[in-house]
Amino acid sequence: MSNKTNNLNDIAKALFIVNRHAKTAPNPRPLYDMKKQAINKLLQENHAEKIGLHFSDRPKLSRQHSTLLVKVSDFYFHIPPAKQDFQEVKHLGATDKNFRNPKPQMSLTQAKKILSGYLGWSFPEKKEADRKQPSSYYTPSSLGQWERKPRRKQKKY
Repeated sequence: MSNKTNNLNDIAKALFIVNRHAKTAPNPRPLYDMKKQAINKLLQENHAEKIGLHFSDRPKLSRQHSTLLVKVSDFYFHIPPAKQDFQEVKHLGATDKNFRNPKPQMSLTQAKKILSGYLGWSFPEKKEADRKQPSSYYTPSSLGQWERKPRRKQKKY
């Protein structure tokens, strides 16, 4: 059981890291999809618990909606609720602004590896060639090139 508890703690930490990065990512969809699928799998396996519904802090199109609060280990996450959740789970009202999840130390890459392993997905390893590609905005500087090649002489006709 201790190994399962440690594994569940690591999954919860990885979910926190993925969720935190998704909030500021230029393309958050893959991260949110990973989070949602991992939480749904944890709920199916009874490793996560539905706590209740909260009003969203960011209403869509000026219309209030609710999010489902889920507890995984010592961490709490919000996910979109299913229709049946409105009948099965109690509504808790507004979110508690004073509560914060613990702050784990983990890289996004490590978090993705943990969640990919849990979900049975293959995690793409970066190739050495991919890492060394310069930015698309990079333009080589000519400042260090002091030698000047002589011009070709034009032929006179």
